[in-house]
Amino acid sequence: MARIAGIDLPKNKRGEVGLTYIYGIGRSTARYILEKSGIDFSKKVNQWNDDEQTAIRNVISNEFKTEGALRSETQMNIKRLLDIACYRGLRHRKGLPVRGQRTRTNSRTRKGKRKTVAGKKKVAKK
Repeated sequence: MARIAGIDLPKNKRGEVGLTYIYGIGRSTARYILEKSGIDFSKKVNQWNDDEQTAIRNVISNEFKTEGALRSETQMNIKRLLDIACYRGLRHRKGLPVRGQRTRTNSRTRKGKRKTVAGKKKVAKK
């Protein structure tokens, strides 16, 4: 089992897919890392030898911010927006979409489960 950047990579996945289990590394970045390390994209994680794992670790540590450092940087950026009380910061604070999406119908992921509001009762005619 390969352990890179504090994450146990899945053994039976291709290297390109396995690297995406690390926070901050997507498909294109994984391809770049494997290319720079000189490893075939289709080679499975459990087929990597120690030299290849070391090469991958070196590329990731030298060129990319991943896992804890990236998470803390993201949190600091959000905290900065909250502190300066800009529009994006206020949207973060209210738990609404930050990037201009509509909120009348969608955005359930940000707003949470629906809170039903009772409609107005009709007055009975006499």
